[in-house]
Amino acid sequence: MSRGYVILNANEVGSIDFSKVLETNADTLRWNNDNTKTFVKYEGSTPSFLGDKTILNSSQILAELEEDEWNPDSDIPE
Repeated sequence: MSRGYVILNANEVGSIDFSKVLETNADTLRWNNDNTKTFVKYEGSTPSFLGDKTILNSSQILAELEEDEWNPDSDIPE
């Protein structure tokens, strides 16, 4: 079964139907560094509440999550 990923803005979290995605609630979402974006994943058909969003595949979401905005700064001052 194919898996899809959708990046959402923080103000869209309230519209997530957690019964249609693999995350269980808002507390299980992964956020970018400044807490302005998150993402959900689902299997099978795209949930209707995500119908107008860009759907990413596994390779695309992995590339996105490698961007600096999703990773804490690795330079720790001494």
